Amino acid sequence: MKLTQPQQTISNSDARFKVAACGRRFGKSWLAMNEMAKFARFPDQRILAVAPTYKQCKNIWWNDLRGMLLDLNWVKKINETDLTITLVNSSTITLRSSENYDALRGGKYNFLVMDEFADMNPDAWFQVLRPTLSDMKGHALFIGSPKGRNHFYDMWINADHNDDWEAFQYTTLEGGNVDSDEIESARLDLSDRDFEQEYMSQFVSYSGVIFYAFDDKLNRQKYNWDQFNDRTPIHCAIDFNVSPITASICVKTNTGLHIIDEIEIYGSNTMELVQEINRRYGTARQRYAYPDATGSRTNTNSMGTSDHIILQNNGFKLVTGKTNPNVNESISAVNSLLLNGAGERNLQIDPKCVKNPRMHVEVCV
Repeated sequence: MKLTQPQQTISNSDARFKVAACGRRFGKSWLAMNEMAKFARFPDQRILAVAPTYKQCKNIWWNDLRGMLLDLNWVKKINETDLTITLVNSSTITLRSSENYDALRGGKYNFLVMDEFADMNPDAWFQVLRPTLSDMKGHALFIGSPKGRNHFYDMWINADHNDDWEAFQYTTLEGGNVDSDEIESARLDLSDRDFEQEYMSQFVSYSGVIFYAFDDKLNRQKYNWDQFNDRTPIHCAIDFNVSPITASICVKTNTGLHIIDEIEIYGSNTMELVQEINRRYGTARQRYAYPDATGSRTNTNSMGTSDHIILQNNGFKLVTGKTNPNVNESISAVNSLLLNGAGERNLQIDPKCVKNPRMHVEVCV
């Protein structure tokens, strides 16, 4: 199998245990399959490849691995159900997920791959799979993209200080599968930390701060009201709490969003919130509402009408899905607006919004 130079460097290492932190689209799966084949070319070898989920085993490895081995005429038998390939030299390659890692006890392996190890329970290695290499003095490859400073980070750091271990780190660009223009495009779309983690393969510590990109000075800029007229559309991010019910009023700019106003009413409901928005901004302009998806079946009023219906009946255009978006993806999207990888801040809050500015950021999620 043809490898890029960074992949070849990892493959050529004599270390028994290799820990490779690599950016997205580096070619981690291709390298893993190469290593499986490299060990399986000898007779009677037992190879185990572990991914975080069964779906990942099927989607990332199975078809490509099976096709590669068939092209080499190495295959004796394929068990589609068990995700096991037996070779003509009596070696076997088996794919498993770490979801039920206790079920992996008892095996004996010459070579083990743990793909996206940062997404696994570390006990899968320390309590279950490490002993499976002892009888054969087997080798292991741990590979994946960083996910903060968790157990994968600890293993990567410790690899430089332990005999028979070696650590590697490569960016997406160094992988050679994604060109520099695409990487620069991703830099603009992602938050600075997400870009550092996903493309630059950096172990970024979030330190428990959700909206880490927010800066009290750099994300708080006065809105130019000369740009605002009777037809300027407004975008209302709404939180349906009964007390208080809140809304952040935003306008779109050339680069992103500017939060220009805030509404907070205690002991109120959606109808009163609508009336307050209309009182301040009228009904002639386009009004977009971004409510919680659960508002289609819940209400903050005694009329028995859902919050979504109230908004629609009063001329608001709803922008929402059937379910709320993934929380982590939403947080990442907001952080990329607060500060993207190119150093641009595309979400601003007018200083007239005197409430905790992080409240507005949270409502925007």
